[in-house]
Amino acid sequence: MLMAHPAVLRSLIEQYETLMLLEAESGARDARQRIGDVAYTLCVATGTGDIDSALVAARYQLPGARPQDDSLLAAEPVNLPSGAITGILR
Repeated sequence: MLMAHPAVLRSLIEQYETLMLLEAESGARDARQRIGDVAYTLCVATGTGDIDSALVAARYQLPGARPQDDSLLAAEPVNLPSGAITGILR
């Protein structure tokens, strides 16, 4: 599989995030069209089928990325001392 250059991916991510902010602020029709174009390009560049997966894949391919960057769960189980959860919940 061909992989997009990290500079291209970084640029696409920045464009997408900027356009999302512009669209949220103004609701501009041209911003929505451009968002669709950038989202499609990100999906093609990362070999994914939706923008959320494309953003995760693109960020993972950037230099310095770690597998857990976009994960909500720790890769390894966390060993907490006995009673730690009870103390947190109080």
